[in-house]
Amino acid sequence: MFSLFDLFKIGIGPSSSHTVGPMRAAGRFLDSLLAAGHLWSDVSRVRVDLYGSLALTGRGHATDRAVILGLAGYLPDTIPSQVVADLPREVEVQKRLPLGSGRQASGPVGAGKSAEVPWVDGETLVWHFDLALPQHPNALTLTAVGEGGATLLQETYFSVGGGFIVSKEEAERGGSGDRAAKRPLQYPFQTAKELLQECQRHGLKIWQIIAANELSWRDEHEIGPGIDTIWQVMRESIERGCEVEGELPGGLHVRRRAAAIRRRLEEDQRCDGLEAIDWLSLFALAVNEENAAGHRVVTAPTNGAAGVIPAVIAYYERFVEGASPEGVRRFLMTATAIGSLYKKNASLSAAEVGCQGEVGVASSMAAAGLAEVMGGSNEQIENAAEIAMEHHLGMTCDPIGGLVQVPCIERNAVGAVKAVNAARLAVLYGDGTHRVALDGVIETMRQTGVDMANKYKETSLGGLAVNVGLAEC
Repeated sequence: MFSLFDLFKIGIGPSSSHTVGPMRAAGRFLDSLLAAGHLWSDVSRVRVDLYGSLALTGRGHATDRAVILGLAGYLPDTIPSQVVADLPREVEVQKRLPLGSGRQASGPVGAGKSAEVPWVDGETLVWHFDLALPQHPNALTLTAVGEGGATLLQETYFSVGGGFIVSKEEAERGGSGDRAAKRPLQYPFQTAKELLQECQRHGLKIWQIIAANELSWRDEHEIGPGIDTIWQVMRESIERGCEVEGELPGGLHVRRRAAAIRRRLEEDQRCDGLEAIDWLSLFALAVNEENAAGHRVVTAPTNGAAGVIPAVIAYYERFVEGASPEGVRRFLMTATAIGSLYKKNASLSAAEVGCQGEVGVASSMAAAGLAEVMGGSNEQIENAAEIAMEHHLGMTCDPIGGLVQVPCIERNAVGAVKAVNAARLAVLYGDGTHRVALDGVIETMRQTGVDMANKYKETSLGGLAVNVGLAEC
């Protein structure tokens, strides 16, 4: 299965598949050059070919900027915000890319100096709008050329959702993009049924299964603080989103709303019984406005759905009696178990299964986490996860203008509300018995994604993307 720290990655917006994944692929390509015996300074030019969904919505999802940042040697979790803002603009103006420059201080010994290589959109960065590779709709091929025109290295990567990447060779071997998944686990499971059986056999809660399995990859003293760091970044994205105003980039002229909503909630003295839902929606909007602006968020389990889980945790802290930092850890470990099942048995990629694989999965994970901290049994937690996904089945990914803004931002607010509703139905008004099992709904989501027309899978060729004119936004 998957580590919590693989499902929850600190990165930058607006997309895990189209921004974080390509950025990581470009960084891995730099490492592969060194492994093949080449220095970055040996490279005289590069070429990057983008295919399928990665090309069709790549401009709106900042794939071009992500590749620039990755080839410059920066990583999504550590890149300075000013570099994110400035470097792509400088490269586009100067038509030169500083290959590997971001790793000069911390890069491998012997990596050599960075290389200034030509960078021209449409020539060195090539968009194949009408061509998709058979392994996955999110594909990119990177080529490094030396003096005299000899190809030093060429590699193809697939961005398979949630910031996970696999090489062409790994994809042909059935790889998932998770290196940690190859480690032996104390409590292995492949399905929700097996997870519940492991819990029953050993007398453990779901979160305890995940806590024990994390020890296969990390020292015990690293896990708790690592989870705290993830929540801290989530909280910071909520706080920033509730403060910043103005228009989001990209040309849709979408104005940020979170700051104004926060002020109204703080000033409004009316009590109609739904204030908690208003705050929940605010938290989700704040995160996804930050994501749409290209700022730092946590992939949870994707960037397009980055607001759901932070919003539900913030709801837990603000409105659930007895909330604690230890509860936040249990929440995220429980959510990890559910996210792993979707990643293993279906997909987190909207380019494969539509938005049900992003907001739907995030809502299912959040419902499970909330059910745990509300005191739910393992069966009630599984039921909460199932309820949340059951009512996201068939959700398309049809972003207007190829941007992660409309309808993506509001979908996070609605997905968070569904998660809370699912947890309450399962824990407060259920006993864990239910007709539809989580494994059944995961397989249904997978089958629905297979049957869904490609124009509804992160291509901006159907749905709202073509039926809402830009002037209407």
